[in-house]
Amino acid sequence: MDWQIVLYIAAGIAAIAFLVLCIAIAVVLFSVKKNLDHVASTLDGLDGQIQGITRESTDLLHKSNRLVEDIQGKSEKLNAVVDAVQGVGYSVTNLNDSVDRVTNSITHNISQNEEKISQVVQWSNVAMEIADKWQIRQQQRNRAYNKVNVDGQSENL
Repeated sequence: MDWQIVLYIAAGIAAIAFLVLCIAIAVVLFSVKKNLDHVASTLDGLDGQIQGITRESTDLLHKSNRLVEDIQGKSEKLNAVVDAVQGVGYSVTNLNDSVDRVTNSITHNISQNEEKISQVVQWSNVAMEIADKWQIRQQQRNRAYNKVNVDGQSENL
């Protein structure tokens, strides 16, 4: 009977240990349930935030697409302006080349005809002197003629 008492005591200690173990597991499970409830409520809030972010991202994507289309349209228009400016640049270059050719031609002709030009300048100076002297004589004759008419002396010279 000694052994039976020890067996009963051992069975009682095992039952008490099992009861303590069950209580400890219950406490842990209640704690885990609280944490899981808290995580679930956090995930619900996060779900709402993710939907809001998704909505804003979609709106931002639509705006970006419209902006890209607008920039492409303006870029195409700007290409036409750049092409026009490039054409003006070519025209100005051609004009400069033409002016250079004309200037070089004139310079070449002047250097070839320098002596003739010098003679023409001399003859034109002589012609201008003759014209000036002729005008002075005409003015002197007119004064003399007017003086004679004013004095009443003679009408012919």
